Amino acid sequence: MVNVHHLTSGTDSGCLISVKDVLRQAVLIKTHSIILVHNHPSGNLNPSEADKQISTKLKNASKLLDIPTLDSIIITREGYYSFADEGLL
Repeated sequence: MVNVHHLTSGTDSGCLISVKDVLRQAVLIKTHSIILVHNHPSGNLNPSEADKQISTKLKNASKLLDIPTLDSIIITREGYYSFADEGLL
């Protein structure tokens, strides 16, 4: 079963993500794992430093709750970037 939760919206240049909000949703639905997904409206598939930091932070925090983060994915009209495929998770 797949659950999709929209947690935040941003601007053209950024978005604030609450680790507590992400993990609260994961705990409430009793999920076994999570995949994080966000878009880059600019079309740039390269992860920013902020993308790398929040992905790592969420991975480490979710591990404490025994909810593995399987991937963090950036999507654009042109394609996608997978942190797991690139060895960053």
